[in-house]
Amino acid sequence: MRSVRVRILAILAVLVIAGVGAWQLLPSGEGKSDAITVGTSDVVTSLDPAGAYDAGSWAIYSNLYQSLMTFKPGAVTPEPDAAESCGFVGQKLQTYQCKLRDDLVFSNGRKITAEDVKYSFDRIFTIKSDVGPAGLFPTLDTVTTEGRTITFNLSARDATFPQKIATGAAAIVDPTKYPKDKIRKGDQVDGSGPYVLKSYETNKSAELVPNLKYKGALKKTGEAVDIRYFKTSEELQRSWDTGEVEIAHRQLPSETLAELDQNDPEVRVTEAASAEIRNVVFNFREGSPFRDKKVRQAVAALLDRGPLVRNVYQGTVDPLYSLIPTGYIGHSTPFFDTYPTSDPKRAAQLLEQAGAKTPVPVFFAYREGDMYTKETAELRRQMEKDGLFKVTLKAVEWTKYQKEYAAGKYDMYTVGWFPDFPDPDTFSQPLVGTGNVLHSGYSSKKMDQLIAATQQYSDRSRTSADFKELQSLVVEDVPLLPLWQKKDYVVAKSDVAGSQYLSDGTGTWRLWELSRI
Repeated sequence: MRSVRVRILAILAVLVIAGVGAWQLLPSGEGKSDAITVGTSDVVTSLDPAGAYDAGSWAIYSNLYQSLMTFKPGAVTPEPDAAESCGFVGQKLQTYQCKLRDDLVFSNGRKITAEDVKYSFDRIFTIKSDVGPAGLFPTLDTVTTEGRTITFNLSARDATFPQKIATGAAAIVDPTKYPKDKIRKGDQVDGSGPYVLKSYETNKSAELVPNLKYKGALKKTGEAVDIRYFKTSEELQRSWDTGEVEIAHRQLPSETLAELDQNDPEVRVTEAASAEIRNVVFNFREGSPFRDKKVRQAVAALLDRGPLVRNVYQGTVDPLYSLIPTGYIGHSTPFFDTYPTSDPKRAAQLLEQAGAKTPVPVFFAYREGDMYTKETAELRRQMEKDGLFKVTLKAVEWTKYQKEYAAGKYDMYTVGWFPDFPDPDTFSQPLVGTGNVLHSGYSSKKMDQLIAATQQYSDRSRTSADFKELQSLVVEDVPLLPLWQKKDYVVAKSDVAGSQYLSDGTGTWRLWELSRI
């Protein structure tokens, strides 16, 4: 079979997908009939949507649960899924209504009602998990129902609300199975998405089969899929090499991705521009050395993203100099403008102004994993090479890591971020707004005002100036330091079709697009 290499160059502001090519593969009806195996080094924090706000969890949610709205690949405007229709009431952008479809049932056969939708939202705020999605809905005041109509009453204008209810945070759950005041335990899922969870083993595997009861935006529910979870990229690599997995996504080692052979007849590679970013986050709490703005600015003055891009990630990421990544409205490069090169002399002056005694001791934690270890070692080298900081490192298992940085146990830590929806608001309010999901302790009245200003307009092009001002404030206050923006790779065996549609550089996994040739 001839070699096929697909390159999808996706700029998420316009979200135009190019380079798919003239071929579109369809299942032939012959060949293997067993489940398609997908390997990843992502982690599922919780199978309960009220208990997770991370890429690994949301990837599987998009297959097992349904939200009122959903996004088609490349779309910037959501369309109804569990809803029959949705829209704002009036011009104030503070009342949003959806009419629920009348033919929906959970995979266990129970009919879905508007009250179930309200229950799903209410429990998010009742539980308010430190690692849950409540922070995505700062403007949501109350949810009411009448018949099949669900009304969302907002405390302030929020033009991005329709996009937020198209995410995993808005997944609809069965009230008879999910407690209203605590996270559901165990390995069972009762949703209404295109797949049913047949079996699950934490951090190891998930067996998904098509949900024959599914009704919604999708025209098909796909084939059976087995997901294999690996602790490290190297483990994923070994399973790919031995043929245990047929698709590898997020993520093979950077060295492997950088050396992919486009002439290999057994492999298809989809490369997409992605909006996945990574930041260093600073702890603002009492007792942290980074409570002082000058100390945070000193780290910004030292940072050289070049070695991270070249030596750690082998060119599979691009340096990022702003809160909002390339391809989004309002993107600019304020960190490059302010700190164009690593400047130890400037950093030393900032520490002197802060009255800090050097070397400043810093407790720097990171998620355990091979690439994160290399990344953090490089950041420590840069911070220590001029004697300005003394960095103590700690690698922590992902679930524990989330809980501990939420509790303020680290001075600084690194967190990757996927967009929840295709709008720059997904990088501003959750990351630097008061009560942000990074749990940094950062709060700024001016920042909150700018965020609110960007949510005023249905015409999102009108937000550009506010987003640029917001990013300038990030450079001044340095609640976090952007490191890089990643490219997205899906690597598939040649007898699997649809891998080019699995991911469009966002956090959604479209497993239903996969089939055998």
